[in-house]
Amino acid sequence: MTGTHLSPTSAGSGATTVFEQPLSERMRTFLRLDFLYSQAVHHNENGSAWGSRAAVSSLLDILAIATRGDVRSDVLKELERHLVQLNEFQSRPGIDAARLRTLMSNLVRLRSDLSAAGVTWLQPLRDSEFLAAIKHRSAIPGGTCEFDLPDYFYWLNQPAEVRMTTFASWLNMLRPLCDAVAELLWLTRQNGRSREETATAGVFNVTFERDTPYQLLRIVLNPGAQLYPEISGSHYRCNLRFLEWHSMEARPKQTDADVPFTLVCCP
Repeated sequence: MTGTHLSPTSAGSGATTVFEQPLSERMRTFLRLDFLYSQAVHHNENGSAWGSRAAVSSLLDILAIATRGDVRSDVLKELERHLVQLNEFQSRPGIDAARLRTLMSNLVRLRSDLSAAGVTWLQPLRDSEFLAAIKHRSAIPGGTCEFDLPDYFYWLNQPAEVRMTTFASWLNMLRPLCDAVAELLWLTRQNGRSREETATAGVFNVTFERDTPYQLLRIVLNPGAQLYPEISGSHYRCNLRFLEWHSMEARPKQTDADVPFTLVCCP
């Protein structure tokens, strides 16, 4: 299993860099949805025609994931799992009761919003001939040019506020799912158990306890390390290999140095 995800909260921050590795297919899907939703919001707020193009592309990718399998059901199950866990904390001493109630109230609201959306919540987007045409032509390199999709070109030349309002209405249909996913990812990261480790000669292997299924692995590197991890494995065992970054023209190579890093395992 590969596909390391660079945490957007750390990119370009000048502080530590956090790389994330999903350890389950469900977590992989959640990370992709959160990435695409953030990307869609960012590009829509740009206001330009090119920004609208990029936002629509992200929207279509979200639809492709959300309509494959029962993602909505998976999110509802995860919300319920976290609610059960948080409910157990209520009887423990030293717990911030007010904060716990706020967290649980937020999860209950997200669960209610997603449940209320119903099983046909994405049907208006799936039935849109306008979006279907863009999706079909997007499979062709340059297939969304003005001569291929004149109606799309017409819409892109509408005032920015018109395009942004239309796109916001599409995004609102996805918001119950994407807001819930964002909250689940936040909770998963907050529940992470961290420890300081060293990769000897750039290599580190970790084996997880079978009775503690982890969903997400986070690798925290010091600023200026000029390294990135290549991670493979599963929720039972992971292998890390730290590669040196030189330039776009030079091939990366595994470092020979010992690499200190923080390993965060998130259940």
